[in-house]
Amino acid sequence: MGSAYEVSAAGGGGAVRSCARPAGGGGGAPRRQPARETAARTYARALPVVPARARGLTIEDADGRRYLDCSSGAGSPALGHNHPVVLEAIRRVLDSGAPLQVMGLTTPVEDAFVTELLRTLPPGLADHARVRFCGPGATDPVATAVDLVRAATGRARVLTLTGAHHAADATACCPADAGEPPAGVVLEPVRCEDGVLPVPDPWLRDLRRITAEGSVPLIADETETGVGRTGAFWAVEHSGVTPDVLVLSRAIGGSLPLAAVVHRADLDGGHAPGPGAAAFRGNQLALAAGAATLAHVREHRLAAHAAALGDRILSRLRVLAEEFACVGAVRGRGLMIGMELTAPGGGREAPGRDGRRNAASELAAAVQRECLRRGLIVDLTGPAGNVVRLLPPLIVTEEQTSAVLERLADAVQTVERGRADHGPPDRPREER
Repeated sequence: MGSAYEVSAAGGGGAVRSCARPAGGGGGAPRRQPARETAARTYARALPVVPARARGLTIEDADGRRYLDCSSGAGSPALGHNHPVVLEAIRRVLDSGAPLQVMGLTTPVEDAFVTELLRTLPPGLADHARVRFCGPGATDPVATAVDLVRAATGRARVLTLTGAHHAADATACCPADAGEPPAGVVLEPVRCEDGVLPVPDPWLRDLRRITAEGSVPLIADETETGVGRTGAFWAVEHSGVTPDVLVLSRAIGGSLPLAAVVHRADLDGGHAPGPGAAAFRGNQLALAAGAATLAHVREHRLAAHAAALGDRILSRLRVLAEEFACVGAVRGRGLMIGMELTAPGGGREAPGRDGRRNAASELAAAVQRECLRRGLIVDLTGPAGNVVRLLPPLIVTEEQTSAVLERLADAVQTVERGRADHGPPDRPREER
C-alpha cells in the first residue's frame, strides 16, 4: 500500500493529508482527561483525538491532523459533520427568536419535523401514525415504546428478541391460544452493538405474521438503523414488514439529541406520558436539524447511495477476508458494516469478568490503532470487541470510500504481518 493518503474535497469532506504524527495533542487535553474523568470513558482512551473542526467525513484535531471519520458519532450525523443544510436549519431557529426548549408544546418547528417524518414512513404505517416525543437518553425511546404497548394491551410482559434462535420463543408466546401473549415484541433489524448482525428478512416476515396472528404489537428499534443507514430509509423496509411501533433516535436529530416513537393510531390510549417523557424531549434545534436531515436524505436518495457504496465496501472486505487469516466474517447492510477479527487458536469468546481481552479483540484493537495512525477513525463492537465497525456518513463519495478501504486494508496488512512475525499484539499500556 502507498504511504500517501489524500482525498479531495468532493462531498464536503475537505482535503485530507497523511497523519504520520502520533495521535493526541490538543493542548494536553488527553493527558488531563484520566485525572478528571471516569475510567469508564474507554472510547476516549481508544481514540485519543481532540476534535477541533469537522466537515463531512473529515475531523481535524486541535493540532491540525485530519482523519476520515467512519465512526460518525455512532451514526448520529447521517449527513456527516456540519452539513450546510443542517447548519442553515439551526441558524434559522436561532435567528428567529423562537424558544429553544418548550417541553412538548406544539411549535412551527415541531410541525415541520413531523410533516417530514410522516413523508418517510412505510405506507402501511404513515397512513395512520401518531408521533410521540420522548427524552433523548439511550433508554428513553424504548422505555416509551414499552410503556405504550403495555398501556394499550393491558399486559406487562415484553419479549425482546436478540437473535434468530429466539424465533421459537416468539412462536410460543405470541399466539393467543398459547397462554397470555406478551404486551409487545421488540427487535433491532440490525443488531449493531452485537457485531453488526442483520436479521434475516424471511425470519422477520415470519415474526410479523406470528405477532399479527397473536395481536401482539411489533416494535422495531431503529435507533441505529434509521434514516437511510442500511440502504433503505427504515431497515424494516428490506423485508417488506410494517411494524406497529418504530423507535427512532440518533440520526433523526441531524447530529443533535432527539428521540421519538411512531406508532399505530389505535395504540394511542391518551394515557399520561410514561418513563421516557423527560424534560428535554422535542428540543427545537434538534427538530430543525432533524427535519433538514430527513428531507435531504429523501430528496437526494441517499439511502440508495448507501446501498450501492455498502455493497462495494462489503465486496472489498470479503477480498480482505480471503487475503488475511485474521479477518473472519464480513457482514452488514448499506453503510453499516462489520468486519470480524479472529485469532486462530486464540478463541473468540467474550471477555471474562475481569475485563481481559481475548486474542481476537486484541487484534481488533491493533487494527483500530493502525487505522488511527493512517488517519482513519473506526469503532469496535461485538460482545468481545473484536468487530471493526464502519459507519461512514451517507454523503461519503466514491473517492472517499476508496481512501477508507485503502487505509483499512493497509492497517490489516500491518497487523497481520506483525502477528505472523511476533505473535499476538501487545495491549496498550493503560489497558494492562
